Amino acid sequence: MKAVVSVIGKDRTGIIAAVAGALAERNINIEDISQTIMHSNFVMIMLVDTEKSNVPLDKLCTELQSAVKDLGVTVHVQHEDLFDSMHRI
Repeated sequence: MKAVVSVIGKDRTGIIAAVAGALAERNINIEDISQTIMHSNFVMIMLVDTEKSNVPLDKLCTELQSAVKDLGVTVHVQHEDLFDSMHRI
């Protein structure tokens, strides 16, 4: 299954490393990544493949949020289909 991971917050060193490391620990592959600074905020969106992981998306979101708790960012995880439906024009 594919999922979209969104990370938003004040820019600082280590955000990408923390999220990527937490995903790697759960055997989740990052297939695409985009990050930018928008209005002084760090914004990152990742497309990930959870096929080799047995972590449910709600638990993955909680675990990722825990992995970045000291970095002051917010993490959201959505099934790819839900993300696509919400952002279709």
